[in-house]
Amino acid sequence: MGRLVLAATPLGDPGDASARLVSALASAGVIAAEDTRRLRSLASSLGVTPSGRVVSFYEDVEVSRLPRLLEALHSGETVLLVTDAGMPSVSDPGFRLVAACVESDIPVTCLPGPSAVTTALALSGLPCDRFCFEGFAPRKPGERSRWFTSLASEPRTVVFFESPHRVGSLLADAAAALGASRRAAVCRELTKTYEEVKRGTLGSLAEWAADGVRGEITVVLEGAVAAPVSVSDLVGEVSARVAAGERLKAVAAEVAEGAGVSKKDLYDAVVASRK
Repeated sequence: MGRLVLAATPLGDPGDASARLVSALASAGVIAAEDTRRLRSLASSLGVTPSGRVVSFYEDVEVSRLPRLLEALHSGETVLLVTDAGMPSVSDPGFRLVAACVESDIPVTCLPGPSAVTTALALSGLPCDRFCFEGFAPRKPGERSRWFTSLASEPRTVVFFESPHRVGSLLADAAAALGASRRAAVCRELTKTYEEVKRGTLGSLAEWAADGVRGEITVVLEGAVAAPVSVSDLVGEVSARVAAGERLKAVAAEVAEGAGVSKKDLYDAVVASRK
């Protein structure tokens, strides 16, 4: 049995390639590449000559390529999967092949490395303790509107990709839907010569991008800030639990602690609501 190796490739600067990637390019029996021309260009810049077969593995042929790649893996060959930049399967081809290998008990491993998602998140200046990745922003107006609605109350920092010719309209739509004061960062051409990280509010970023932006784009959006909870907002919850048989004092203390309000004030408010 062979094994599938997922390999992260540089976002732009070939110097970010790991020694393990160089070794894998030289030794893999099969290299499945999203763009074979880019793969050969990367290998040339790294001074390595692939010894195995190089096959294309982009979105339109992903399904049709699976049987031959699985056949190679079953025969004992190592298949190296690389995309144009970053980690395979993250908004790039790879998921279907990984799933097929898991289904067939074929070993899968990973050569970690560059990722536009975590690079942009780290550079954004926004909270990094919790985040979610949304892939590419929806293109159609209706889908985009519903998407923004779902993000309106998302507390985590959100990372997503967008094409350069749509980023201006996206930021304008985001400012209208989520509020012009919500913070964000637009990361352009990460690790490349003209790398730029533009930070600000959605309103200011929409103005900046109105005349067009070039390059590969990753957007980082601030999570929604929870509205402060008042004692009066909690009276109904406490009253319902007391009516169900719990003790008022214990419930008021628990709910108050969770909401960050005074347990005495909450207790008094529940008692007052009974009068």
